Amino acid sequence: MRRALYKLFEPLLERISRRLANKLILLFTIIIILVVSSLTYISYGMLRKESVNNSIASTSNNLLLVGRNLESYLSGIEQLSLPQISYDEFAYAILHESEDYGSKMYVEDYLKNLYFSRNDLEAVYLYVIKEHKYYYVTKENYNITVRVTEHPPIENLSWYKRALASPFNRSYQSFVEDVPAAESSVDYPVNKDKVFMGYHRLLRSIVSREPQAVLSLYLNSSVTDEIMKDIPFSTGQHLMYISPDNEPFTVDDKEFYQGSRKTGLLDQLTPEKNGRVTWSDEEQKYLVIYDISQKEGWKLVKPIPYTEIYAAATTTRKLNVSIGLLFLVLSVVLVSVTSNRITNPLKNLSLQMKRFSTGSFDAEATVEGKDEIAYLSRHFNKMVEKTNELINERYKMKIVEKNAVLKALEAEINPHFLYNALQAISTKALKNNNDDIVEMVDNLAMTLRYCISGRDVVQAREELRHIERYLALQKARFGSRMQVVYDWDESLMELRIPKLSIQTLVENCIKHALEKVSSTVTIRIEAHVTAERSIISVLDDGPGIRVERLEQVMSSLQIQWEDREPDAEEEDGNESIGLKNLNTRLKLLYGEDAGLAIYSSEHGTQMDMRLPRGGVGQHV
Repeated sequence: MRRALYKLFEPLLERISRRLANKLILLFTIIIILVVSSLTYISYGMLRKESVNNSIASTSNNLLLVGRNLESYLSGIEQLSLPQISYDEFAYAILHESEDYGSKMYVEDYLKNLYFSRNDLEAVYLYVIKEHKYYYVTKENYNITVRVTEHPPIENLSWYKRALASPFNRSYQSFVEDVPAAESSVDYPVNKDKVFMGYHRLLRSIVSREPQAVLSLYLNSSVTDEIMKDIPFSTGQHLMYISPDNEPFTVDDKEFYQGSRKTGLLDQLTPEKNGRVTWSDEEQKYLVIYDISQKEGWKLVKPIPYTEIYAAATTTRKLNVSIGLLFLVLSVVLVSVTSNRITNPLKNLSLQMKRFSTGSFDAEATVEGKDEIAYLSRHFNKMVEKTNELINERYKMKIVEKNAVLKALEAEINPHFLYNALQAISTKALKNNNDDIVEMVDNLAMTLRYCISGRDVVQAREELRHIERYLALQKARFGSRMQVVYDWDESLMELRIPKLSIQTLVENCIKHALEKVSSTVTIRIEAHVTAERSIISVLDDGPGIRVERLEQVMSSLQIQWEDREPDAEEEDGNESIGLKNLNTRLKLLYGEDAGLAIYSSEHGTQMDMRLPRGGVGQHV
């Protein structure tokens, strides 16, 4: 990964490193980016922390005040449900209401007065346990009269069971969640769309403590809504009013409440956690701030998304980044101008030095100012002047010597003259209709031209064309006894290989196969790719190489070229020198992973040229 990134940015880094001004610009740019990034990161972290602390402080205080108001509201409902000083009279009236008309009227008047005592009462029910009937007053009665209706036993209703088990002889009923059908069928016929809470007070006999009646008050949310208006509320936030039994009485989003209950959020809301916890649902992360009433444990819960808390910090960060980018652009411009003013004299001095190194002895650097660069320029000019004087005579002598060498070279055989001579012979044969000779001379001329081209590394496509011409010349020698098959992977046509490398392998096939038998020999030239290498193979189905001779050849390939012994080469009869040369060239060009591998048996010989993938100019 690191190597790939280096290759990707290598041209850019090389271009930057060419000029001192670019280095200075890069240095100061990195410093500015680090400073701006650090300040932005630190300020963002501080703002986030401050936002969380402010949210916790303000919301906690707000929930505490609203929670106390709600607690006072519940205390008022509790006081309303108690007959107080008239408890004995009310208990007597309940006990005798079925047989005494005066007691019945007392009960009805009491319920009427109770109903008109508050504006948030939607209905009042009084269930007489022994009679299995109830009195009720609701706003659906236009004349506000008290009605009496028979009712099945309520012993199986959940709110009655809670009131019976409560030490305070009361229970609260929520209408947020759906009531089971079996329980709903025997409960009071209350309009659940208008009611948010049912308060049930169990009235017992003072003497026997047996339950005599249940006073049920059904309240709308007008008062609680007014109280909870004091809690700031925005999009994304949620608000829940939960009973000590984690029963919801006010929720802004029913699905959110159900999700929080399933994930165990309500169980985490304990006094030990200082009124705040962090909780996450499937969508985002919340800071949950809550207040638990000290009297009964009612919970006022407000989950706030962290994204909303961090909104101000995020906006500030974006602003800081924008200002930082503007500052960066201005700084880069200023640094560029300043750096160029500083480095231009150095650039001029470097240019003159380059001219001087190439033989321009009239190079002269411009001297500006009195700083260190001016000092260097001044002394460079003096050095050029003295050097010009010292080498003047030596330079003239070199010119004379060079002319003498050129004249000596003119006496040597010019390969291009030989190439042109072959072209002339081809033309002469063509005029005499000797097509075979024309083809052979042309192939020989193209082969010669390829050999003297001066390149050491060529594309596989060029080497294969050369092999075709070379084998055409060999075909004239061996005729139909020599068969050639190509199996070359098309993706390897652009592979860069040493010039005449395949020819070296083919020559060995001719030497050790075709020249030693009189039967037909097939030479197979192929190339394929493995996970680590590109492999070029030349195979023949000749008699193979003797085991002893193969061992000698393989041993010679392990000897460094500069360590070779001339006497040993003479003993080899120059048979393996070409392979040694090729093996050495491969290792010099592509590293120690490259090289030759030779396999031989009585059924033929295979020679592999192995090139590592990903090397310079290699197939990747």
